[in-house]
This record gives sequence, C-alpha cells and structure tokens, in this order.
Amino acid sequence: MAFAVDIALTRDMTVPESPDRVFSLLADVPRSASHFPNVDRLVDLGGNAFRWEMQKIGIAGYTLQQTVYACRYRADEAAGVVSWIPVDGVGNAAVDGEWIVQSDGAGTAVTLKTRGVLSVDFPSFLQFMLSPLIVMEFTGMVDRYIENLRTTFSAG
Repeated sequence: MAFAVDIALTRDMTVPESPDRVFSLLADVPRSASHFPNVDRLVDLGGNAFRWEMQKIGIAGYTLQQTVYACRYRADEAAGVVSWIPVDGVGNAAVDGEWIVQSDGAGTAVTLKTRGVLSVDFPSFLQFMLSPLIVMEFTGMVDRYIENLRTTFSAG
C-alpha cells in the first residue's frame, strides 16, 4: 500500500539583479525550470499549465518511481508574485507554492515557498525509512535549484 510524503520548504536569497529581470525569469516557467535539477521533461499543457516529469530517483540502492505532477502558474507582476497550484488528476504528486520578488536596495530579495505531497508506491511499512530520504532528496534538489538561479542572477 502506497504512502504519502509531505514536504514544505521556504528558501530566501538576495541577488544583484533588478526585480524586473528576476521576475521575468521566474515567471517564464520553461526558463525557470531549466535551472531545476533532474527534470526529465517539462510538458506545456496550455493555459499556463505544465507537467513536470522528473528523472527517477535512486536512494540507498533502490529506484523509486518517477515523480510526475502538473501545476498551473499565475504571474502577478504588480505584486511581484509568481504562484502555482496543482492540476488535479495528473501524476503522483501535488505541488503548490509561490515566488515573492521584492526590491532590496541595489538588488532583489527573493523568497520561495513551496509544498509538495508525493504518493510513494512502496509498502507503507517502509515509510519510516524512506520518508526522510525522500525529503532529503527533494530538499537537495530545491537547494541546487536556488544555487543555479543565484549563479544566473549573479552573472548578470
């Protein structure tokens, strides 16, 4: 019987780039997604919705199923917010969240808030062992994503 892993993260960064340029990149889902590690395919579903198909994750010698989910994106430039909500019925995960982009002196302060619930197709008795590893893997990917974005924004 499958089990669910709930992951919630908040990450902050300040970059030496204008808020307009930061917002522009983050609101462009394919461009932003190109910075996220382990994306196998990003599929445009139309209506500013995208299906994320991640590479299979191997943990401790075991290969988990491929994580697939879809989100609908909304960009509010006046508020400096790019948000996303799950598209129901797509894949084995539901992800929502937002980027908050604000001017910070000579640069831009950026906050990522995201939450994902992944359905893991392994027996539930393995939950106590696999859940922390899944959280660690997802957290590591988000941290690499932030670092990849920081590098892009710092390069100008």
